[in-house]
Amino acid sequence: MPVPKKKTSKARRDKRRSHHALSTPNHAYTCPQCGEQGELHRVCGSCGFYRGKEVVSIPVE
Repeated sequence: MPVPKKKTSKARRDKRRSHHALSTPNHAYTCPQCGEQGELHRVCGSCGFYRGKEVVSIPVE
């Protein structure tokens, strides 16, 4: 099996991993029921509606 001849430096290792960071989710969707910002193709977290239908019942406080 091949074995590395030299130790990979921290700088070279970190340059390779520079694209591994997570990006923040895009909140470009506005719920038509309540007007809250949310993610596309997800149930609204504040009212529980998805595509005009109530999917999850959120208890009113």
